[in-house]
Amino acid sequence: MQKLEFNEAVNQLVESDPRYTKEAYEFLRDALDYTVKTRKRQLGETGHVTGQQLCEGVRQYALKQYGPMVPTVLEYWGVTKTDDFGELVWNLVELGVFGKTEKDSKKDFHAVYSFHEAFVVPFLPAKAPAREVKPKADLKVG
Repeated sequence: MQKLEFNEAVNQLVESDPRYTKEAYEFLRDALDYTVKTRKRQLGETGHVTGQQLCEGVRQYALKQYGPMVPTVLEYWGVTKTDDFGELVWNLVELGVFGKTEKDSKKDFHAVYSFHEAFVVPFLPAKAPAREVKPKADLKVG
């Protein structure tokens, strides 16, 4: 199989699998680059990133890039759960754009984290400490 250039592969994938937009693939590639750069020491010589590591890198990169808009942006691109990252990766693996090892599986991306916990909760206001409510004195009518 001849290896396709990234943009050529993405155009082909978007046409054959309309679940995800071109931007989703571009974001994934950028998030992979970010993950490799931030985990160089942990990855060792191979530079191989596991599904869980990529999901964590995606989470960090998405928060840096889009802040509280992450869920909206990802949903617009067709991505609503970590399993979608696995679908994107595997689409690129099948075209020879991304590589994999024998240990890698789409299951590595299954329910790694909840999008609500990862992308909404960090932006919720902190809960104020509970205040003690004192009962009001009885009113006397007289």
